[in-house]
Amino acid sequence: MIKKLFLAIAALAASMSMAFAQVDVNKADAAALDSVKGVGPSMSKAIIDERAKGEFKDWADFQKRVKGVGDKRAAKLSEAGLQVNGKAKEGAAMAKPEEKAAAKPAKAAKATS
Repeated sequence: MIKKLFLAIAALAASMSMAFAQVDVNKADAAALDSVKGVGPSMSKAIIDERAKGEFKDWADFQKRVKGVGDKRAAKLSEAGLQVNGKAKEGAAMAKPEEKAAAKPAKAAKATS
């Protein structure tokens, strides 16, 4: 029983660290693209199909070539960890894993006080 609990905790910790991974649209495979919140199988296929025609130069090129990605969606994808040529979209807030992890215990501490 304890072994199963430790295994479940380890799997949860591993999946949480993957949630904050940065994924470059020019290098990632379909599974890596699908791991970004807001990117599903159809969008990852569209990204890979467009990338086959040539790498994405920047966010503007990405938005122009991938149907359904406007400014708001691009900002959300960037916040979720999607990058173009190793760069986040300008103006998109990037959440750091440390900030989110630190924010949750602080909220819990307030509730128990």
